[in-house]
Amino acid sequence: MILPTHLVRLFRMVRPYRGRLGLAFLGMIVTAMTEPMFPAVMKELLDNGFVGKPTFNLWLVPIAIIGIFVLRGISTFTTSYLMTWITTQLLNTLRGQMFARMLDISAGFYATHSVGKVINSMMFEVQQIVDMIRNVLTSLIRDALTVIVLMAFLIWLNWQLTIVAIVLIPLIAVVVRMTGKRLRKLTREYQEVNGELTQVIEETTRASQVIKIFGGQEFEKKRFAERAAKLRRYSMRMASTYAATVPITQTMASCAVAVVIVIALIQSSQNQTTVGGFVSFITAMLMLLAPLKRLAEINGPLQRGLTAAEAVFNLIDAPPERTTGKKLPGRAAGKLQFIDVGFVYPGQNQPTLSHINLSIMPGETIAFVGMSGGGKSTLVNLVPEFHPVTTGEIRLDGEPIRNLSLESLRAQIAMVSQNVVLFDDTVAANIAYGDPQPDTARIEAAARAAHLGDVVAGLPQGLMTRIGDNGNRLSGGQRQRLAIARAIYKNAPILILDEATSALDTESERAVQAALDVLMRGRTTLVIAHRLSTIERADRIVVLAGGQIVEAGSHAQLLAKNGMYANLYHLQFAKDARTV
Repeated sequence: MILPTHLVRLFRMVRPYRGRLGLAFLGMIVTAMTEPMFPAVMKELLDNGFVGKPTFNLWLVPIAIIGIFVLRGISTFTTSYLMTWITTQLLNTLRGQMFARMLDISAGFYATHSVGKVINSMMFEVQQIVDMIRNVLTSLIRDALTVIVLMAFLIWLNWQLTIVAIVLIPLIAVVVRMTGKRLRKLTREYQEVNGELTQVIEETTRASQVIKIFGGQEFEKKRFAERAAKLRRYSMRMASTYAATVPITQTMASCAVAVVIVIALIQSSQNQTTVGGFVSFITAMLMLLAPLKRLAEINGPLQRGLTAAEAVFNLIDAPPERTTGKKLPGRAAGKLQFIDVGFVYPGQNQPTLSHINLSIMPGETIAFVGMSGGGKSTLVNLVPEFHPVTTGEIRLDGEPIRNLSLESLRAQIAMVSQNVVLFDDTVAANIAYGDPQPDTARIEAAARAAHLGDVVAGLPQGLMTRIGDNGNRLSGGQRQRLAIARAIYKNAPILILDEATSALDTESERAVQAALDVLMRGRTTLVIAHRLSTIERADRIVVLAGGQIVEAGSHAQLLAKNGMYANLYHLQFAKDARTV
């Protein structure tokens, strides 16, 4: 069974805190033991305090009452504090495991899991799990103990009247069982819709400029309203399902109380019970209703927590990238060989790449061109093994990359793409990203080599200036050069340039291209370029179409061949001439 397995797994995760958990359980026991004390005091007061002269010291009454509630307050606080401490530790552990798995999963994971759903799992669903542990577990144990203690007290007071109260328990269990299955199904659907709403919010935040420029505000409002309304409908269906248990249990309780009163009156007429005994019994029985009500209500949050646990553990258990392979002894020379390489994306039948055979010598610059969808980006993404090849193999310095550890393989590669990713940190931190001991001199040298010297000089704190979310305080060309500085700092023997200048204006492109010229010296470079004029000096140009290599050679050789590359070049040249 899936759900019990998740519960067992959660309990194993809190095992390191079993000392505090034991103290919390002790607090629950003390709280439960204090429940019958008040009705017991009431019995003594009514039977021996109001009839004739009191048989006890009057000062004992306030001491007893205050003492009961002080003891109860201490035990309740202790339980609440310790359970919160334990569950916040569990929350951090779960989020830590989820975040670590996000860093380890393959790039293909996000083909079937939206970013919004992943964020929803990390922030919302994991919170439901710890709420279940803290609230449901506390209520389940403390209230169950309270019910047991009060039932024992009731039996001691009057076993005949207690039989009526006992009828409540199996009836409530039947109600809870009937609603449990429906709640679990509704909760799973609720969390899916909640993930969709989170996705809408995430996309809207990320695409704010596109929405404004293309007038998509009304469309996004409608999309948000539809998801929000759908989420509300599920909330109401869930609320109506488990809220129905409360009036049902209260009706059962009122019936029981009514029958108890009738039986107690009959017993009183036969001198089988006293006023104090009756009041004490009714008080204890009414006190029994509160924990029974809470036990009936835990079904909703319990099912939500179990469904959330299923989603959270699905992410934690997602297959990670491989951890096998040996470490390279030093810096690679940079020779790459593609031997009959083929690749098919998961869930697709048509291969994206097939029969790729290519040998790249150390320090050589190879440019990949072709129409969109030809497989250029997929091919270069196979080198750092963002995706493992489906057929054939890729070799680095004669060694199949599948035999190398991913950490060792990727340490030999730097990458600059058109979609620059920067962090909300300083310029220096972005340049030295990934280096646990940044070298200030190397950072400054990398910035100068990337033609960022004047930019850094104009910033308020120089290299220590924070650049905002994804570098939004910098221009497009500055962001691109900062990414190049990061690649220069890494000083890897293999460089991947994926459309690194395609999104820039002419002036920015010149500065970026000058920085790229510095970066490419002495490195094996794989270039994907939209503007063919930027790759004329490449050692070789490889033309891809339909996932296969159709042409390869220098710029001059391919123009002379008058094939696909020549057609692409002349079309682009003619387009640029018309633009001018």
